[in-house]
Amino acid sequence: MTHKLHNFILTLTIALAVPMMVQADNGLPVFTELAAKAGKAVVFISTERTTTGGDGQAELFRQQVPEGHPFREFFDRFDKFFGQPQGQPRKQLGQGSGFVITPEGMIVTNNHVINGADKVTVRFQNDKATYEAEVVGADQETDLAVLKIKIGHKLPTLALGNSDAIQVGEWVLAIGNPFGLDNTVTAGIISAKHRIIGAGPFDNFLQTDASINPGNSGGPLLNMQGEVIGINTAINAAAENIGFAIPSSQAKKIIAQLQQGKVVQRGWLGVTIQRVSDTQAKALGLPETTGALIASVGKGHPADKGGVKQGDVILEVNGHKIADNNELLQRIAGLAPGDKARLVLWRSGKRVKKTVILGQRGEKTMASMAPEMQKPKEAKAVLGMALKSITDQEAKALGLETTQGLLVVSVDPNAAAGAEGIRQGDVVIQANQQDVNTVKELEGVIQRDKKRGAVMLLIKRQGKNSFVALPLD
Repeated sequence: MTHKLHNFILTLTIALAVPMMVQADNGLPVFTELAAKAGKAVVFISTERTTTGGDGQAELFRQQVPEGHPFREFFDRFDKFFGQPQGQPRKQLGQGSGFVITPEGMIVTNNHVINGADKVTVRFQNDKATYEAEVVGADQETDLAVLKIKIGHKLPTLALGNSDAIQVGEWVLAIGNPFGLDNTVTAGIISAKHRIIGAGPFDNFLQTDASINPGNSGGPLLNMQGEVIGINTAINAAAENIGFAIPSSQAKKIIAQLQQGKVVQRGWLGVTIQRVSDTQAKALGLPETTGALIASVGKGHPADKGGVKQGDVILEVNGHKIADNNELLQRIAGLAPGDKARLVLWRSGKRVKKTVILGQRGEKTMASMAPEMQKPKEAKAVLGMALKSITDQEAKALGLETTQGLLVVSVDPNAAAGAEGIRQGDVVIQANQQDVNTVKELEGVIQRDKKRGAVMLLIKRQGKNSFVALPLD
């Protein structure tokens, strides 16, 4: 190879490796090239859905205003001149963002952007034309959806990158349509990873300070190579510049299934799980606070068939260490029904290995794990809770110093106990400052103090005590 040819190849290689982001003289990044190229693949999404009746909040307020009150007359006059007759259909408009992933017109967005829509249209940057989109597939649990448009020519696309490789502090770019202002670009950094915000069962968000607002939902969060490392999904309305994006590494498998119009399939163990507290780790003899504690095992479900027991702690799945209950949920859901999950359990102070052939997560399997289906025979319903005397094994697993109290097996979400935050796995220690170790003792306290109209329960949860008052009516 000649010296000149070698230099040419080296120069070409370096040129191809240059990222789309460049630096200004002051060392700060310049996003112009990245924004211009990536923006061509970002779309503005508009939706229409048909609803009946007027505004729900306004109607609720009206119902609380008595007849003859001046405000009631105001509402009646407003409806007469401006409102919709009750029960008549009306159009409700929505908007969001998305990005193209195939030249043929496959588009990724959030499920909540298009959920329930009768009509979905998209529009590109600097293009006044609108294109009607077909919803190919949607997944509520991860808030992802895939659309399809037919446009007659190849489209610019964005590639899904490796979000696992992105580091806290790296620059990112968000493109979307906040408040209907199409093709808006904002820049920031990755503020944190693996955020759990209570949005769904598979929370694992990237947090960014790149400004994200209503209308950005479904738009891309890009690294400096122009790869999508997140799908912008949620914001903290009470804060400034705190946004959350679904990691691309988590979304890839879901999007691949949705592209084919398939129902997303996820693995299923058939257990209820909870985080291991420091106190529980000590009680169980765990060397460190890690893993997911099995609160219950559904009879006949995969875990039950595989030999998993209540009180076990799952430490590993297929060689991957499990930090907590959220990671276990994501690892299992990332496997397919029929896959083998090789588990390492902590049981009676020892590591135990079990292999479970996974079932399929879905509405039916979730329903089969509902409290009504898993109540032990000895459990009895009191105040909207299914309760039973706690066993030595359960007390040890829950980190109780002594075997005392009543274990909450399930809670009716429509009863006062559910409304006051009592949940499965709690232990009722006292009622009106009297120890209760049997359901009969609790019923005795309730009967004795019925005239008070309420009972004060002392609840122990993850080693901490709290009082909860429940009405007796």
